[in-house]
Amino acid sequence: MSGGPIDSGSTRWPVELRLKRAQKVLEIRFDDGKRFELPAEYLRVESPSAEVQGHGAGQKTLVPGRAHVGIIGLEPVGNYAVRIIFDDLHDTGIYSWSYLYQLGVEQPQRWRDYLDALAANGLSREPPRS
Repeated sequence: MSGGPIDSGSTRWPVELRLKRAQKVLEIRFDDGKRFELPAEYLRVESPSAEVQGHGAGQKTLVPGRAHVGIIGLEPVGNYAVRIIFDDLHDTGIYSWSYLYQLGVEQPQRWRDYLDALAANGLSREPPRS
């Protein structure tokens, strides 16, 4: 479930990457014509960082309380990825183009799984009140 390609090894390349800060969305259009609007919260809870994914299979960490997270910046990483800097200061995830494509394609199922996992663990998308 890392950022590997999802089809026969061919990486999809973004032709447009647009950060919509006010809507808290990263819009990506790929060379095959597919276009995804990926919410900051979704990108944050699916971060490819070791902090979220763990260091091996089955070690993924459930990240609650990120309903209002935004993106404050994008940094290119070579010609294969982008680092997303979130306003909760998480910035260790490097999102390869193939992982972003995978997140777009799998968004409906991944989001359902995330919401189900939150509910099963008595957690919320809303941050805890202080």
